[in-house]
Amino acid sequence: MVYEDAPMPTLGPGKLLIKVRAAGITPTELTWGSTFTDSDRKSRLPSIPAFEVSGTVEKMAPGAAGFSQGDGVYALLNFWRDGAAAEYVTALAAEMAPKPKSLDFVQSAVVPLSGLTAWQALFDHAKLSGGGSVLVHGAAGGVGTYAVQLAKWKGLHVIATCSKQNADLASELGADEVIDYANTRFDDVVRDVDAVLDTVGGETLERSWKVLRRGGTLVTIVDDVQADKAAGLGVNGISMLVRPSQSELNELARLIDGGELRPIISGVFPLSRAKEAYQRALAGHNRGKFAMTVGA
Repeated sequence: MVYEDAPMPTLGPGKLLIKVRAAGITPTELTWGSTFTDSDRKSRLPSIPAFEVSGTVEKMAPGAAGFSQGDGVYALLNFWRDGAAAEYVTALAAEMAPKPKSLDFVQSAVVPLSGLTAWQALFDHAKLSGGGSVLVHGAAGGVGTYAVQLAKWKGLHVIATCSKQNADLASELGADEVIDYANTRFDDVVRDVDAVLDTVGGETLERSWKVLRRGGTLVTIVDDVQADKAAGLGVNGISMLVRPSQSELNELARLIDGGELRPIISGVFPLSRAKEAYQRALAGHNRGKFAMTVGA
């Protein structure tokens, strides 16, 4: 990973040119094929990472309706293209949304990917509503911190797994029960939940099947679900990939500005120290997410 000059991105139909103010870091993106290839799996090296962006509208192409120059915006970018670890990036106007008024650009930049992932897992895939229950694995991580807050806002009973040192954060965000995964096996104490949100995979995913009620739903964002196993257990299993959504970003912004939701930031680095930022994020066991500042 190097810090160097790159060409100004081309502004295509329906797109906005965004002057980047901050970008969110999802360390696992460095393992995604989409970070380094286009949608036809052809290499696009050198590529620019970071798919969460906040900034201001610099220019608008024909067909890019709904925004004006200087507007503060945020978005989740398409994964099969260059990202926001740069001074400028383009994005479809239909995928951009006004950034939360109560957040600065750095805080806004860590919302789109993790916030949308949590929203889509809980409400679009698991179809949860008030009165149910959900087990959130990795409750202090990037997705987990949003999932706990969103589930609590919806009136769900929230059970969280995390390390002992992060138990206070999980409770503060709204978890009704917090399980220290290092000292207690969650599958020994949890039963008949309506849904599980898995952000860990592996053994944690496999042990999660038996805590679901019949007809419940397991959603994983890191692993593949065995459809035949889910069917045999009488539950639903979903492997999901987050998608951009302007309407859901608008809803997240409304909740943030209303005090129902807040981002958790582990650290902030300037763009010139992007390599260090990713190395730190890849170390794991982070509270929330890391961000990069770009420009003034």
